[in-house]
Amino acid sequence: MSMTDSDTSPRPAARHETESSKRRDILDGARRVFFDKGFDGASMDEVARAASVSKATIYVYFPSKEELFEALVHTDRARSAELLFEIDRDNEDVESQLRRIGVSFMTMMVQPDHIRLVRMVIGVAEKFPNIGKAFYNTGPCNGGRRLADLLRQHADRGHLVLDDEIAAAHLFFNMCQSSITKGLLFGETQQPAPEQIQQTVDRAVRVFLAAYGPHKPD
Repeated sequence: MSMTDSDTSPRPAARHETESSKRRDILDGARRVFFDKGFDGASMDEVARAASVSKATIYVYFPSKEELFEALVHTDRARSAELLFEIDRDNEDVESQLRRIGVSFMTMMVQPDHIRLVRMVIGVAEKFPNIGKAFYNTGPCNGGRRLADLLRQHADRGHLVLDDEIAAAHLFFNMCQSSITKGLLFGETQQPAPEQIQQTVDRAVRVFLAAYGPHKPD
């Protein structure tokens, strides 16, 4: 029996994989262009060249430069969150977990590409508020929710005493940043040494546990 044209067409799973691969290529190309040129300086022609696709192909996946940048924000923040929360949730040592998360968080926050991304988002958020919301929801809010979930687990085990785990999570992240991230955002060019990050996180952990650790009887 001879094969028909429909017999040789790509299977749905194969088509999906091809489309996913093409979308990743476009986002990878867009990342290089946006980080090199900035949002306003980037063009879809440059993204097409960087991704080795036609501009028409980009528009199949992303109808505008704004939507392409928003998708890049979603992808990068989701990827960062996965790396940040690669932890053993059965670990009973809340102090070591907080220290590990804090150091990973700050190591990510001070990366030049992350600083560039934050600056770009701030620069376009007034004109394109959806981009600002995407960054906030997939970055700070998502990280806060995931840390809050971990803190609640420790509270249920008696390791912490919490009145608001979301507020506690954001407080911890803010203490880890101290003045380091703001300095980089506003022009500080000296990258913090790993020892400086470690010391800042250690202080944040000590203050956090002093506030939320289990209360000792008088």
